[in-house]
Amino acid sequence: MASKAVAATVDFARIYSSLGLGKAETIASLQAFRKRHADAQRIHAQLAAQPTTVDLSHYRAVLRNKAVVDEAEKILGDFKPVTYDVNGHIKAIETFESKAVAKAKETTEKIDAELKDLQATLANIEEARPFEDLTSEEVGKAHPRIVEAVETMLKKGKWTVPGYKEKFGDLSLM
Repeated sequence: MASKAVAATVDFARIYSSLGLGKAETIASLQAFRKRHADAQRIHAQLAAQPTTVDLSHYRAVLRNKAVVDEAEKILGDFKPVTYDVNGHIKAIETFESKAVAKAKETTEKIDAELKDLQATLANIEEARPFEDLTSEEVGKAHPRIVEAVETMLKKGKWTVPGYKEKFGDLSLM
């Protein structure tokens, strides 16, 4: 019963946006599941409200063949509903639910860590100086591989950057 109260207070639109469930298929499938669940609950409530007793005296008055009514009464009297042990199913559902909750918590932790990294990157970008104000020494300090590549090119006597002419064309006048 506590799960019904919790389900009634859940703001699914906020959950979709906060978890970043931007995929239309994911949101649509969750909404379809919620709709099927609500329909099933509504049908169950309607069926539970209907009377379950059979008025055999009405059938005795309407039908001429009283033996059919007697046989139906005997069958109804002998009927014993089959009971199923649903504890196994309930345990399976509870383990699935606990795994889903654990997975959701793990996902939120990953998302929080990613958000912290992205916030740090964003802060770094906002605090960074414009590209025009950077010197080649500062770029070299930030990316030592660039310095190494330039030094090896100078040692080998290469004075052009591979792929530059293909990308930007030859600007020489001769």
